[in-house]
Amino acid sequence: MTEELDWNAKIIDEFRTNEGRVGGAFEGAPLVLVHHRGRRSGQERVSPMMYLSHETEPDIVYVFASKGGAPTDPDWYRNLLAAGEGAVERGTETYRVSVRELDGAERDRVFAEQARRYPGFAEYARQTAGIRVIPVLELRRA
Repeated sequence: MTEELDWNAKIIDEFRTNEGRVGGAFEGAPLVLVHHRGRRSGQERVSPMMYLSHETEPDIVYVFASKGGAPTDPDWYRNLLAAGEGAVERGTETYRVSVRELDGAERDRVFAEQARRYPGFAEYARQTAGIRVIPVLELRRA
């Protein structure tokens, strides 16, 4: 198991054991487990990630394909876009979601709010400036 997969497995286990809460670097942060199917392998995968709730719609969350400021998009992002759907574990609830990528002013507004709340996202944007724009996906309960 790679170091990244091992780290993800620990977060996933802690999330499920503690009804959606984890400690360490993510303590107190809103975290979801996103289920997606590999676009080439067809294998189901689960990725832990921070999210931002929609201001007024409880059935919408936003996730950010920051990949820690890496120059390439994460695989989960490409998998979700290809499928157009997935599932989310949020707290103790699991549900299906549809996927929509945000663009333009809408994307910029949502990303800016996440970066305001969690400055690490602003740093990721600085690291990727001129290389890629960090994608933002809307996950809406299906």
